[in-house]
Amino acid sequence: MTHYEKQSSKELRAGMGEGLVEAGRKNENVVALSADVKGSVKMDGFAKEFPERFIQCGIAEANMVGIAAGLSLCGKVPFIGGFAEFVTGRVYDQIRQVVCYSNKNVKICGSHAGISLGEDGATHQTMEDIALMKVLPNMTVLVPADFNQAKAATLAAAEHVGPVYLRLGRSKMPCFLPENEKFEIGKAQLLSEGTDVTLFACGHLVWEALQAAEMLEKVGISCEVINIHTIKPLDVEAIVASAKKTGAVVTCEEHLFNGGLGDSIAQALALRCPTPMEYVAVDDKFGESGTPDEMLTNYHLRAADIVEKVHKVLTRKK
Repeated sequence: MTHYEKQSSKELRAGMGEGLVEAGRKNENVVALSADVKGSVKMDGFAKEFPERFIQCGIAEANMVGIAAGLSLCGKVPFIGGFAEFVTGRVYDQIRQVVCYSNKNVKICGSHAGISLGEDGATHQTMEDIALMKVLPNMTVLVPADFNQAKAATLAAAEHVGPVYLRLGRSKMPCFLPENEKFEIGKAQLLSEGTDVTLFACGHLVWEALQAAEMLEKVGISCEVINIHTIKPLDVEAIVASAKKTGAVVTCEEHLFNGGLGDSIAQALALRCPTPMEYVAVDDKFGESGTPDEMLTNYHLRAADIVEKVHKVLTRKK
């Protein structure tokens, strides 16, 4: 298998911030809007460089979505930033009605996503946002794996025409993917070839999947690791091809068991290539307060948990 080394630890939201500034330099129509959290969502760099293209909307996410939709009608490319819980759940009706229904070119940057938000607790931790966003017609859903990919995904979102949801974490996470690698929306990323089982992962759990694959390699189990950084549109061809090759699948995500990456892959395989499958995800629970490391461990989202599910799914492999 291919081994990936931790280069450093950086926040994915900071990758988005750098990508947004670069997108702004490339395209004068890129604008940014924040719900009174420009520092938290790393839009402060954009606001400093392009003050005339930044709008502070206050704690009024629904209004922010409406403003962004209006700006898109004027040829602008608006990026709206806020905590993932509030820019998906609190404003779901606005996203459905004024962004997706008419296919407006609005980019939704949901920072502080998942359980690893940590100490802010259950009210701020969203583990249902992928489910909410992926069911909306016209919506593209991106879940990058590290700082470098978050930056690249932001640039790709700026060039894509149509609604985009970009899911980002708050905490520092291992940075392991190459710098300046082109982000292809809808194209799964093969990180490591294997023959016994496929690990499909997204977001923060891509690194955990790579660590699990190394652990399993030591006991003679060959893992194929694929980064599904685009939940929608899903790269069904790559998913089916890998499942046919290995004959067993484990999905890994920092999201609820219901409605996330695992369900998308299960649906694809059920229709085209039924395959033994296990999920590493949060099992129908809200979050709680704790450090990011504590949360990932307590909710069974670590490499060791992936290893356990691999052993389980291999017992069902024909």
